[in-house]
Amino acid sequence: MSGLCNACGEKVMGVGQACQAMGNLYHSKCFTCSSCSRSLRGKAFYVIHGRIYCEEDYLYSGYQQTAEKCAVCDHMIMELILQAVGKSFHPGCFRCCVCNEGLSGEPFTVDLDNKIYCLRDYYKVFARKCSACGKPITPKEGTDETVRVVAMDKDFHQQCFVCEDCGTQLSNEPGKRCYPVENHLLCQKCHLRKTETKS
Repeated sequence: MSGLCNACGEKVMGVGQACQAMGNLYHSKCFTCSSCSRSLRGKAFYVIHGRIYCEEDYLYSGYQQTAEKCAVCDHMIMELILQAVGKSFHPGCFRCCVCNEGLSGEPFTVDLDNKIYCLRDYYKVFARKCSACGKPITPKEGTDETVRVVAMDKDFHQQCFVCEDCGTQLSNEPGKRCYPVENHLLCQKCHLRKTETKS
């Protein structure tokens, strides 16, 4: 292991005199508590305003009053801190408000009230519902793009946008366009058949 010590700026050579913390390299003798100068290699430490403290000095000198508190449980965050939506969380407290699954390291989104959702539950709650099958219209697996067909002021999955009489897939292609009759989706052939029988 070699590189420059983040504290003194001098070269660090060999594993015996080196330690890594917070993504930086230090001489073991340089990685010390800002208060008591005790070596912190292999020990718990806390960073307050850019300064490093051993656990004893952190706990007994009042620094914990300035520590981050978890937005969910309101307890101090003593180890890993997860920051999202402008707040701090214990990684284990950062969960979907619907299914309660942990979201540390997972994709998530928030609603207008900053409630946290896994993507699956967010779509279940907020996605438009298909007028044919009643299920939410969500992005296809592996994409962020949602395909939705709007007809007669209703929303449809692309695969649910079919003629209600013969089941033909409707689209913008000639011969496959939608010709509604009395709020029913029909292809051109079924539309003509219905209107002819009425006249």
